[in-house]
Amino acid sequence: MKKFIIIAIILTATAVAQYSNLGSAGAQFLQIPVGARATAMGGAYIGIADDASAFFWNPAGLTGVNNFDAHFSYLNWFDLFDISSVAVAYNLPDVGVFTVGLTSVTSDKMEITTETQPNGTGMFFDASDMVLGIAYSRKLTDMFSVGVTAKYVYQRIWNEVADGLAFDLGTRYELGFQNMVIAMSLSNFGPDMKFEGPDLNINYSKDPNLPLSRLAPAKLETDNFALPLHFQVGLSGELYKSDFIKIRGSIDVTHPNDNKERINVGTEIGVFDRLYLRGGYRINYDDEQATFGAGTNLPFSGVLVTFDYSYSIYDILPNVQRISLGVRF
Repeated sequence: MKKFIIIAIILTATAVAQYSNLGSAGAQFLQIPVGARATAMGGAYIGIADDASAFFWNPAGLTGVNNFDAHFSYLNWFDLFDISSVAVAYNLPDVGVFTVGLTSVTSDKMEITTETQPNGTGMFFDASDMVLGIAYSRKLTDMFSVGVTAKYVYQRIWNEVADGLAFDLGTRYELGFQNMVIAMSLSNFGPDMKFEGPDLNINYSKDPNLPLSRLAPAKLETDNFALPLHFQVGLSGELYKSDFIKIRGSIDVTHPNDNKERINVGTEIGVFDRLYLRGGYRINYDDEQATFGAGTNLPFSGVLVTFDYSYSIYDILPNVQRISLGVRF
């Protein structure tokens, strides 16, 4: 365990040193929070995540899956993009938990405009993003869990594509008091990406003033961009517990490689372990601050079905609603 923690610290320090420029990372869709329960708690979730949705937050939390668990979520991002996510986890006894996850971002078609045709050319383009990954998590002791995710990142704008591989790393340690958990996650660790495609091909004239100068085939070169590396540490635990009501609190401190440090705070009130009310607050964000939501779960013949909803409030941009569905047996 000590060796694992040392390696994690070295990786984190190396990654932060490698990507230190603010506003320099691309593939920003990887930083859009997934799941209604998590976002209702302000994103203070890496210590609480213990179902298939942990794939998107902290792969070590996937060890909370006892048999089979599936998570589905959807949101419309600022009335511009449809974002759908799914994760399916299965616990293989004495081996570990294996999970497959997918997030897809799509947009409607937009008309192409140019300097000479600012009102539109009659042609249309669209954009899409996707991340597909597989995670493995395992309990090393009764209290300590680790998880790792390998994922394929894909971005497309019209005919130009950028893709590459990235990795997530997570740990989860249960303190054995008030269900307190200390968790850590390192997300989107991987090499730089760049866009390539046929629309970058051009014909180049070295000197247009020479009548004998011929057009030569050439290609525009795009810059590399770093992935949005994200390091997060969280603490969660029970604030109050009775036969009817449970209150959990959590706080996460985050360090993205392309922005300032941030703090997420959240709470969840459970009534009879069936109805949940949630709220959160996000500190040091440019626009988003308060979040809230609710959820419920219903058992059906050995299958537990969960429904969650969240509402994120923005000062300038449109507010965002999320819905999630979970199935566990």
